[in-house]
Amino acid sequence: MSKNLVIVESPTKAKTIGKILGPDFSVVSSMGHIIDLPQKELGVDIDNKFKPKYVVIPTRKKLLTQLRKEAKLKEKIYVATDPDREGEAIGWQIKEKVFKGKDVLRVSFHEITPHAVGEAFKAAREFDANMIEAQVGRRILDRIVGYFLSPLLWKKLARGLSAGRVQSVALKLIVERERQIQAFTSSEYWEVVAELFKPKVFGESKFCAKLEKIDHKKAEIKTKDDAESIVSQLKDKEFKVLEIKQTEKKRYAPAPFITSTMQQEAFNKLRFNASKTMLVAQQLYEGIDIGGDNPIGLITYMRTDSPNTAPEAIIEVREHIGRIFGKDFVPEKPNVFKAKKSAQQAHEAIRPSYVSRSPESLKDFLNHDQFRLYELIYNRFLASQMKPAEFLATTVDIAADKYLFVANGSHLLFEGFLAAYNKTEEEEKEGEEDEKEKTKNVIPPLAQGEVLGLDKLTPSQHFTKPPPRFSDSSLIKALEEEGIGRPSTYAPIIYTLILRDYVRRIKGYLNPTELGFKVSDMLVEYFPKIIDVRFTAIMEEKLDEIEEGKLKRIEVLKEFYAPFKESLDFAQANIKKEVITTDQFCDKCGKSLIVKWGRRGKFLSCSDFPTCKNSKSITSGVKCPAENCGGELIERRSKRGFFFGCSNFPKCTFTSRTLPQEKE
Repeated sequence: MSKNLVIVESPTKAKTIGKILGPDFSVVSSMGHIIDLPQKELGVDIDNKFKPKYVVIPTRKKLLTQLRKEAKLKEKIYVATDPDREGEAIGWQIKEKVFKGKDVLRVSFHEITPHAVGEAFKAAREFDANMIEAQVGRRILDRIVGYFLSPLLWKKLARGLSAGRVQSVALKLIVERERQIQAFTSSEYWEVVAELFKPKVFGESKFCAKLEKIDHKKAEIKTKDDAESIVSQLKDKEFKVLEIKQTEKKRYAPAPFITSTMQQEAFNKLRFNASKTMLVAQQLYEGIDIGGDNPIGLITYMRTDSPNTAPEAIIEVREHIGRIFGKDFVPEKPNVFKAKKSAQQAHEAIRPSYVSRSPESLKDFLNHDQFRLYELIYNRFLASQMKPAEFLATTVDIAADKYLFVANGSHLLFEGFLAAYNKTEEEEKEGEEDEKEKTKNVIPPLAQGEVLGLDKLTPSQHFTKPPPRFSDSSLIKALEEEGIGRPSTYAPIIYTLILRDYVRRIKGYLNPTELGFKVSDMLVEYFPKIIDVRFTAIMEEKLDEIEEGKLKRIEVLKEFYAPFKESLDFAQANIKKEVITTDQFCDKCGKSLIVKWGRRGKFLSCSDFPTCKNSKSITSGVKCPAENCGGELIERRSKRGFFFGCSNFPKCTFTSRTLPQEKE
């Protein structure tokens, strides 16, 4: 029988660590939290220093009994939950509720490899009280907001709605962006591009230059007539080189991934949403069967905001780069990346556990999504310790009478980190697309005063564009830049907004629903400070300071609760139910029908509810395409999301993800 008991969160992690530790250790899973605040009450004694009331989660009671039974004959008990606030709190709660009075040690590691796990068990420690305080503070804040705001949403809009301290700020950002898009007025503008060439040169020498100035002023061409007039005037003009500027530029290697940048790049390059990225990353972290060594964690812990890398991993990757790409690609000193002020410096960036395990060597052991994400993480880590890419940037000013054209070109001198990362991928970061365009525009050797040949002039119509809707990637970037949320919260924030139908993901972009607008507007009206971006960011900083031991939890909770209580009292006294009337009448009692929201979306309800409980769906007005049906399509909701079904269901079972276009 094993002498030691080890508690982790998930069965996969338990299997991986069990293989590493061997028969002297029994490794079991807690399946996440066993202890939490009660579901049907506040669970926080506000008048008694915000003391939380923790209870065993009903569905975990049987598991708790099993854990106690497992622990009876064990010499030592270890908690090896994830190396963050949440993991520390899960472990501490298990110790307090399950193993109270027993000697329980905390084990923390950032990668699940034999070496990392072995070293962690040698350095087993007591629980970090400050980390626990910070997690408890966050949990209490979130419970207070959710517990008191949700009933207000029920009173104002509909039962079953919810609000969250951080999620509501994210919704506000999405709604504000949508209103900017709705208010945007597009304006027309034109560009004129000259395709020029170097006369009397053998081979291809064509390049493009764009009209930038007219009479020393910025070229502003607003109509087709203006553009065609300029083209007409330029056809017989001489194009002469005025000035040539050449500068060598370096593009430095990106930092290894942290949670937010991994989620952003996984969306940009793989089209993974945030939740999918974290799910696949967790699989890679917790362990994959790879033959003789199975199972083993392939990447370091995926919830981190620190770009730090372990010294031994830097030595390994620099040696690997030298072998694969050559010594010219290895910088003299390792690249160092600056962390944000709030980053937890003890954490590592997301990197492969072993650089020797290339993506290709693991292809047979990984599914398609696992391989693609591992390859992205692996190549990004290689690139992070390589020399910068070097370009020769050329700018040529070309005069044609009163018109000034500018040609920009860029020539790659040294590939640097691009040999490992972003070489053939679609580049979507701001500024990189411009670099690609410059590289395409190959400018031949030119001399000042040289007269160029004109091949053609091309006027092109353009329209100013509204700001884009948020994607998972750009929303996470905005939240991170504003200091809202932390690595573990980005994916759950987006997931919750979609689950509540406040936001829908359409073609990869986040669109607020009518309900989302109403919820956000109500919160802005009655709780402007609580969902203020800066106020929320300051609260995040204070939670970090609790973890650093600089603040006490009670101080932060008091500071938050005072303005919240003031807004809450005002809202409770003044908020009124929003009633949206229609011109339709109940076919059972004759009273008017009103619009309501439920779990499955918007529907019509009798205004005399609950005396009359009649209700019906709101049709789209589009006829069902099924033959001889005569029904109309209704928006419905399932576990997989929204779809359109026939009003004659179950007689007609037609469904569609999109609304079919009616035939004329």
